[in-house]
Amino acid sequence: MPETPEPPKPPKPPRSGSGSGSGSGSGTDLRRGALGTADISFFVVSAAAPLTVMAGVAPVAILLGGIGAPAGYLLAGLTLAVFAVGFTTMSRHIRSGGAFYAYIARGLGKRVGIGAALLALIGYNGMEIGVYGLLGTTTADTGRALAGLDVPWLPVSLAGLLLIWYGGFRSIDFGAKLLGVLLVAETGILVLLAGGVLLEGGAHGLSAGSFAPGAVLVPGTAAVLAFAFAAFTGFESTVIYRREARDPERTIPRATYIAVAFLGLFYAFIVWTVIQAFGSGEVLAAAAEDPAGLFFTAITTYVGPWAADLMHVFIVTSVIASLLAFHNAINRYALALAEEGVLPAALGRIHPRHGSPYVAGAAQTALGAVIVLGFALAGADPYQQLLLWVNTPGMIGLMALMLLAAIAVPVYFRRVRHDEGPWRTLIAPVTAAVLLTVAICLVVSKVALFTMASTTVNTLLVALVPVVFLAGLVLAQRLKTRRPEVYARFGEEPVEAVEAVEAVRGTEPATAPEGEELPCPLPTPSSPEPASAPSTPPAPRPAR
Repeated sequence: MPETPEPPKPPKPPRSGSGSGSGSGSGTDLRRGALGTADISFFVVSAAAPLTVMAGVAPVAILLGGIGAPAGYLLAGLTLAVFAVGFTTMSRHIRSGGAFYAYIARGLGKRVGIGAALLALIGYNGMEIGVYGLLGTTTADTGRALAGLDVPWLPVSLAGLLLIWYGGFRSIDFGAKLLGVLLVAETGILVLLAGGVLLEGGAHGLSAGSFAPGAVLVPGTAAVLAFAFAAFTGFESTVIYRREARDPERTIPRATYIAVAFLGLFYAFIVWTVIQAFGSGEVLAAAAEDPAGLFFTAITTYVGPWAADLMHVFIVTSVIASLLAFHNAINRYALALAEEGVLPAALGRIHPRHGSPYVAGAAQTALGAVIVLGFALAGADPYQQLLLWVNTPGMIGLMALMLLAAIAVPVYFRRVRHDEGPWRTLIAPVTAAVLLTVAICLVVSKVALFTMASTTVNTLLVALVPVVFLAGLVLAQRLKTRRPEVYARFGEEPVEAVEAVEAVRGTEPATAPEGEELPCPLPTPSSPEPASAPSTPPAPRPAR
């Protein structure tokens, strides 16, 4: 039985703005225990925008990959499920609110971690801000379809910015309830379509031909996989909500697996039912003739025109749900980086009533307004340029982060004592890294399908990802030389961050017997731990 450790020496308090809760030093924190498994699942599935992905992108996947398109979504889901094994294992060992960048920093070093942090910030902003162009175009399409109105896209996008800002300003449980309602609506209309097709038996009877090897192993499957991986973007953001989750060691892994399983199975099922609605021999011609109307034609035929009108409305709410989910994720990344000292401390302020990172939310909304207005003043198309050009580098950047995180898992677990098995710490992460490398290559090779742009534009969009990462490495070197205390505690756990800062200051950190942890007497950046120090040290516990 190991001896009880001595009480640690009280370290000097961290500088203002680096606390666990608020950059303002007010002691306000995010709303702890506000989110259960279902709430977090709503956030991450809503970010993927299932109805928008199905009605807007799946027809193109069918056109390129043929009747084997549903299998592409299953294969992408399986790949990301393997990635989730190591990813969620890390979430039990690293408690930082920085998620991706914290995992990468702990496995691959602080320089790479800071590069990943900048890439995450730019990637999530790209995924969110570009979608304001989609909000404008889908609202305009809905206005024309339902009332013959010609709705300009820019006022809709600007109104959307204000609406999403307000949703992020309110408490996280308010956002979870709103997203729950919107998600039920968008998935419900797709289930209604599927039910109509199944009850009628499709155009020529139901067939499992979409999953036959001859339908799947075709050249077009590569393009389908590229679209399929893009359709899951956002599922990995479960870990961002750790500080607000109830029992995060259970809810975060559960929500991650639920999101991956639901999206993979749901996408494959819905695409399969639409193929059955037209028939395997006719669906390609229908998709080529009117890809944007494929789902609307199917639901009109099998359910009724009223359902098609409802689908138009729910596509708009699907886009709004996706925007709110990404907005919340971005705000929490900015909060974590402000608490780390990398971003300005003001971004770490938390609203005393709502428990939301409201300053980060206002800054993110202002950035979105600048980009949306910039594209509008340049006369850019809201769909082909604002959406696709801003979204695409964000998507590739997030996939690159998943790859770095997968590589970081086995490296991290080689350095620490733990009781996790080799499947979680080596086999699954290495397999995921290989599969994600293939996925990134597929997306980059098919990037013209995402952007509909010239080779020059595509090259610039893809090059943004490594350029941002390299800029992060430069930032890391700058922090190391000019702000060594910030660099030393970046991505660290509570006690480790204190020890790192003391080492920089030249003081001797408190130590504990091997295999035990010291209590955390003060809050540290991005930590979900309480800020108050225990009056007596806790009983020692074995290391994981």
